[in-house]
Amino acid sequence: MKKFFLFAFALLSSILSFAQQGYKKLPSFGVHFTMDDFQTAADLKANGLSDVLKANEFYKLSRMALGLGLSYTKGISDHLDYDIMLHGTFVNYDVPNVVNIDGREQLLLQAAATAHLKLLSDKHCVVPYISAGIGAQSYRKSFSAFIPLGLGLQFKIVPDIFIVLNTQYRVKVTDKAVNHLFHSIGFNAPLVRRPEPVVVVPPPPAPVVLDRDGDGILDAADKCPDIPGIAALEGCPDRDGDGLADAADKCPDVPGIAKYQGCPIPDTDGDGINDEQDKCVNEKGYARYQGCPIPDTDADGVNDEEDKCKNTPGLIENKGCPEMVFYYKRADATLTAEDKAELDKLVEWMGRHPELSISIEGHTSTLGDSAYNQKLSEKRAQNSVKYLVSKGIDPNRLKAVGYGEQFPIGDNAKEEGRAKSRRVVMRIAD
Repeated sequence: MKKFFLFAFALLSSILSFAQQGYKKLPSFGVHFTMDDFQTAADLKANGLSDVLKANEFYKLSRMALGLGLSYTKGISDHLDYDIMLHGTFVNYDVPNVVNIDGREQLLLQAAATAHLKLLSDKHCVVPYISAGIGAQSYRKSFSAFIPLGLGLQFKIVPDIFIVLNTQYRVKVTDKAVNHLFHSIGFNAPLVRRPEPVVVVPPPPAPVVLDRDGDGILDAADKCPDIPGIAALEGCPDRDGDGLADAADKCPDVPGIAKYQGCPIPDTDGDGINDEQDKCVNEKGYARYQGCPIPDTDADGVNDEEDKCKNTPGLIENKGCPEMVFYYKRADATLTAEDKAELDKLVEWMGRHPELSISIEGHTSTLGDSAYNQKLSEKRAQNSVKYLVSKGIDPNRLKAVGYGEQFPIGDNAKEEGRAKSRRVVMRIAD
């Protein structure tokens, strides 16, 4: 039961945030007859609820101390009020840690501030609510605190005047307090009058205007009186907002221009560049080339953006550049004067393309020992690298690879095939 009341109290802050503000309780003053029951609370603690109900003694006034209370109540929202009650009664009960010398009844003075969470607004005749708050009491020159948790019913007599029933279980907080039951029945009346509702007088009806489609253009001047339109088109609609009335627009849902009867400028090749800006209207291209494909100046099948030798036809696998091939005599790795002349051209070309590197690949025929052929192919590639370095080329831009007899050309059983296989090939390196 305690957990239920604590959960309900935790909901108060969220209810306050979302509650309507239309019919709050007026500031009200109340007078209440009160009953404090210490015995039943003690029985509940000692024997449990089942035994208390079987004993059927909990409702008898002889077990309760009667008293009188005064309250002030005000609404926070339609479903939430706060209440401050001060009440007193004469009782005789043992205060923990305080010696009761004379055994006579003494005045118990209690003050409690509680919030009432109502299931209905004050417009209803019967309103159940739950309450929770904090309280303090004075008894036998001692002060203590408690938490009141309870349920109540509010009965409307006339608007804003109520009879209020309340029952609480008051849980001790400090060691000089005692758990007990508290009941009250009282009468609440407002301290102020509720403001009269403001009556809003509706404005007189507007004069009847003949505008069937409601577009703000009178029918007499509206060329499309049954379809909402715009004044610029004499009351006719323009769904795509391109300035052409839908009736004359061949593309009424896509903004266009009058030249194409309301349709966008066409893009015949579908490359995203309209035909008026596309120099190659029937061939997909790029904006940087005014709608044309990337050019291939040397017509070698490698476009100029990827072609490292765009003015010289070359091979796709060599990035658009031609391969440079030197052929050697059998068992020979010496560069001839013709080879050096070709390498000098390579030096000049690499000077113009400092961003590129060269792979120099040595090969042999399949004739002879494979280990010997491997070393010979490496030497052929290295001799070309040495010559290029001697001409000022950064060695980091050169890569020498020997493949031996792995990649012969033609039929190496014949001299013609073997002659083609004894070679050095120079390619653009990755």
